[in-house]
Amino acid sequence: MSSLALLVAVLLVLVVVLALLVDLTHRYPKAATPMLVGLGGLTVIATVVVPIAVR
Repeated sequence: MSSLALLVAVLLVLVVVLALLVDLTHRYPKAATPMLVGLGGLTVIATVVVPIAVR
């Protein structure tokens, strides 16, 4: 798989996931804050783990 095709696939998946999260927060507004905290924590963990795993 070429790099461009992989990049397009990853971006497409991210857009779909973001759209689903936006839809979920519109349906359940009380879930927005815990979801944001969870995504923030996941981002921090990924920021630390990915550089270590890539080495």
